[in-house]
Amino acid sequence: MSFIKKIALLLLVSFPMSCQETTNSEDAPKAPYQPLPSLREQAVEQQEWLELRLERILPQLMQEYDADMWILSMREYAEDPVFWSITSPTTFAARRRSIYVFSKRNDGTVERLALGGTSQGGAFQAFRSTRPAPTQPTAELVGNEQWNLLRELIEDRNPGNIVLNIDPVWAFSDGLHTGEYEALMEAIGEDLRSRIRREPRLAMNYISLRLPEMLPRYRKIQETVHAIISEAFSNSVIIPGTTTTDDVRWWMRQKLQELGYTTWFQTNVDVQRHGGLNVTEDPVTIEPGDLLWTDFGVVAMNLHTDTQHLGYVMPQGETEVPRGLRQCLINSNRLQDILLDHMEPGLTGNQVLAKTLEQMHAEGINGTVYTHPIGDHGHGAGPLIGRWDAQEGVPVRGESLMLPNVWHSIELQATTKVPEWDEQAVSCRQEEEAYLDEHGDRHWVYGRQDSFHIVW
Repeated sequence: MSFIKKIALLLLVSFPMSCQETTNSEDAPKAPYQPLPSLREQAVEQQEWLELRLERILPQLMQEYDADMWILSMREYAEDPVFWSITSPTTFAARRRSIYVFSKRNDGTVERLALGGTSQGGAFQAFRSTRPAPTQPTAELVGNEQWNLLRELIEDRNPGNIVLNIDPVWAFSDGLHTGEYEALMEAIGEDLRSRIRREPRLAMNYISLRLPEMLPRYRKIQETVHAIISEAFSNSVIIPGTTTTDDVRWWMRQKLQELGYTTWFQTNVDVQRHGGLNVTEDPVTIEPGDLLWTDFGVVAMNLHTDTQHLGYVMPQGETEVPRGLRQCLINSNRLQDILLDHMEPGLTGNQVLAKTLEQMHAEGINGTVYTHPIGDHGHGAGPLIGRWDAQEGVPVRGESLMLPNVWHSIELQATTKVPEWDEQAVSCRQEEEAYLDEHGDRHWVYGRQDSFHIVW
C-alpha cells in the first residue's frame, strides 16, 4: 500500500462542502465567535497533536522516503522551520544548540532523541551532560559534548543514510544553516559523510500533513474568522462617508487581540468603486456603492488561516446588490468549484492549474488562480497551484504532488464587467480553506462566502 493511501486511512475526516446558490440576503446566518480555551487547555490539546504527529506521520514518511536517520541541528533564534512542528507548545525557541535525531528502528518505529534542550513534554529522550552544575545535578550538553555524543549515536545506530535539511527551493526543507552544517560535518567525520543525503519531501510532508484531531479546532477558528469579517463589514463598524479602510483594518486587528488570537500578516481592507479610485489614495474613506474586500490571516494554537471576503455598501434607495456585482461573485464561486473538481490526489499543482484554467476559459470566465497549502504556516508546505503572476505554472513548487489530508487556501479571483458600473471590470477576490479526504473528495473546512456582507 502506498504512503498516500496509508496516511489517508490514518487521517480520515470530512466536512460537507457548501453548495449554496449565491445570494445577497442580509438575513443569511452569521458565523459565531468561537472563544479559545484557556492557555493551559490549549497547550494540552497541542501537545496531543504533537505526539500523534510524531507517532503516526513521521515513521510512515521515513519509511516512504527510505530515511534511516534524520538530523535537525540549530541554535537559539536560528531555528529550523521544522522546529515549530516537532516541539511542545511551551517551547518558544531552541536551547543554545538543539540537536534532534530521528532514528528508524528495524521494526519501522522511530527513536526520537534530543541532544540539548528538553524532552518536549516526553516526546523525545533528552540527554544531559555528566558535568555537575552549581544549581542542578548536571549541566546541559554543550559544544564538543553534543558533537561527540552525536557521533557515538550515529556509530551505534549505524544508519545506511542520514537526511539533512538542505534544499535550494523548499524553505521548509532548508533549515540547516551554513555554520551548523560545517560544524556537523566536522563532528561526524569524513568516514560518515558519504551517508549524508537530501530528501526535501521528508520535512515538507511532515509539516503539511494534517491530523483529524486538528480539524474540529481549525473549524472553530475559521468560524471566528467569518464572524470577525461579518461584523467588520457591517454598520456596527462602518459609517459610510466617515469610516476609512484603515479604521476597519485596525478594528479587525484589535478584535483579534481581544479574543486571544493573533495574525501572520497585516490585515488588508480595500475598495473598488464605480469610476475607479485615485491610486494614491490610502486610506480610503468608505462610501455608499463601494465594493469592499479584505485579506485576513488569523493564527491560533499554531494553526493559520487565510481568508478573503467581499462586502457591499448599499446606497440609499437600493435594496439589493447590483446584478453585475452578483454575477461577479457567482463567477468566482464557479471558479472555486472548477478548481476543487480538479484537485485530485497524485496530480501536481501545475497539472491542477492547467486543467482548471482550461475549463475556466471554456466556460467564459476571466480569472486567475493562486492557491497554496496552509496549516503550521500561512503559506504552507506542499504544492502551489499557480501564482497571481505565474498562470503558466510554477517551477519546482508547482510540481509537488497533491496529497490527501492537506489543507489548502483556495485563493483566486474572477474579473467581470459590470453593466451597472458602465461595463467597468471588477475583480471578485476570494479565499477559503478546503481539504482533500481519503477518497479524493474535496470539502470546505468551514464553508465559503456565497453572498455579500452588507453595509446599509
